[in-house]
Amino acid sequence: MSMNGEYLRVTPEELDRALKDPAWALELVEEIQDEQEKNEPAPAEARHFTTDKAWDLVGFLLRRAGFPVDLVRDGQPFADDEDWGYGPPRYLTVEQVRLAAEALGGTGYDRLIDGVDPSELAEAEIYPAIWDSPESLEWARWVFPPLTEFVRAAAVDGDAMLLWIA
Repeated sequence: MSMNGEYLRVTPEELDRALKDPAWALELVEEIQDEQEKNEPAPAEARHFTTDKAWDLVGFLLRRAGFPVDLVRDGQPFADDEDWGYGPPRYLTVEQVRLAAEALGGTGYDRLIDGVDPSELAEAEIYPAIWDSPESLEWARWVFPPLTEFVRAAAVDGDAMLLWIA
């Protein structure tokens, strides 16, 4: 079984409700995921986004670049007693989403991987363990443009975000 990075855009009102009722939030996640499987919206129109197995590399690269918001490990945990996968879900505030969108908008994948040696990834035990050549960094190039679109759209709409590893 693989571990996937998951994101859900939520309005400030939905975030308030999710924090008070994590079971409702999980139901909302499942409902939106099911709906999106049917429609497959573009990242800018989507409410749910996944980085699949690239989540750990995303977090590593953002931390390495000194981003103001780590889209994998930042945010406040909630729903400690709910099983959303690997650890409790977290949330980013509207302000954190805005900061992340600004930072992502000015940064391309080439800049993020500049100077990264795959041995750093292997040493840091970045999931998945595929870091045996310089070409292995190309594996996750696909995730950054849609992730940037998704986060930018959330910021424009004034949304907060739920994030979790499933």
